[in-house]
Amino acid sequence: MSNVLKLGLPAGSLQEATADLFQKAGYKITFPSRSYYPAIDDPELHCTLIRAQEMGRYVADGSLDCGLTGHDWIVESDAHVTELAELVFSKVSRRPVRWVLAVPNDSPIREPKDLSGKRIATEVVNITKKWLASHNVTANVEFSWGATEVKPPKLADAIVEVTETGSSLKANGLRIVCDILTSTTRFVAHPAAAADPWKRQKMDDLILMLKGAMAAEGKVGLLMNVRRADLDRVIGLLPALKNPTVSPLADAEWVAINTIIDEATVRHIIPQLKAAGASGIVEYPLTKVID
Repeated sequence: MSNVLKLGLPAGSLQEATADLFQKAGYKITFPSRSYYPAIDDPELHCTLIRAQEMGRYVADGSLDCGLTGHDWIVESDAHVTELAELVFSKVSRRPVRWVLAVPNDSPIREPKDLSGKRIATEVVNITKKWLASHNVTANVEFSWGATEVKPPKLADAIVEVTETGSSLKANGLRIVCDILTSTTRFVAHPAAAADPWKRQKMDDLILMLKGAMAAEGKVGLLMNVRRADLDRVIGLLPALKNPTVSPLADAEWVAINTIIDEATVRHIIPQLKAAGASGIVEYPLTKVID
């Protein structure tokens, strides 16, 4: 029987973002209706859709060799897993999410000590209790099954909720008192799987491609021809990822420059490059950038 790596993919809010990242990394994932076993075009990978909240538990007990889940859910479940990589992506943006303490705009709560004896609604009960204990505060922490933002002030004095932009909290008349935990997506493995040579190599290869796809986002390649006499002036304009590649051409007076820049700067820099003596400027898309 051939080797197979059991990979957990996060269901729910991260599912679409994860599938998009895998596609950019070169893996095609399809989600059959009413199935928790996505198809992937790699016979050495067997995928299972699991909610991010439960991923750490199933990786920790060996039901899955590895999976993607948030650092927050690893902490919440106290899962004993081996973390192999941080992958900074979420359902809205490529930035960390924050678990914050929020209260109604007119609430007298301003700092942790003001929570003493209060009722707090949240999905991350363990994280919240640990945070309160670190501030020597005793409060009533209740698990929230959803719609947490609407619970204050009638059903809770405060909430601990996840946010990327804070817009939902503001829309519900809440203000952020403080941050409790910052979280990013992590690639985690069962310790035995991480120690297995074949499985570890398979996971490392997968992580390399995922990181390469993420590194390429928002960047493009630029290729151009430049006279040697204009080379220093043109290179001085390039905000390169690293030093640009300079290659000789058949005409000894000319060289080719190949570099990577942020896509947002292209419309500004190409006219400057042209004015500085560059010609034959070609912009091309990137799918992966591997260091």
